[in-house]
Amino acid sequence: MNAAPEIGLISDTHGLLRPEALSALEGVDHVIHAGDVGPQSILDELAAIAPVTVVRGNTDHGGEAAARPLTNAVEIGGRLIYVVHDIDDFDVDPEAAELAAVVYGHSHRPTAERRGDTLSVNPGAAGHRRLTLPITVARLRVRESGIDLRYVDLETSEIGDWDSYAL
Repeated sequence: MNAAPEIGLISDTHGLLRPEALSALEGVDHVIHAGDVGPQSILDELAAIAPVTVVRGNTDHGGEAAARPLTNAVEIGGRLIYVVHDIDDFDVDPEAAELAAVVYGHSHRPTAERRGDTLSVNPGAAGHRRLTLPITVARLRVRESGIDLRYVDLETSEIGDWDSYAL
């Protein structure tokens, strides 16, 4: 693993895994899918890139989808990252749990905001367009002193600058 592990963040594929999303996530050390995945084949394709942590979204029903957890957590680079599909369902005290980040989806809006010492990140939606929202994924880099985050627009291939958040 790299000195500063990179995590690919993806959400709301809704059964559509774009080739641009796979390209944007290439080379990451871990992938987090924040729900509304669609069929298991999407997770299988992501697992060909790196290990995957996933949660069940509100449209993930039946079969293997029903077995996905509603929340999940993964430790990467010595930092704990919590995953939930809908941020309104987040019911953990992030400081008590010593969370570096909370990754969520559902709204289809790429969003990053500090909540105390925890970064809340929505990578946006990587599947079908919703209204006029962009189609995006994100990359998160875990450092000893903080987290770096950047978004990738899958339609324009525009890669945003790294934004740094001290922890």
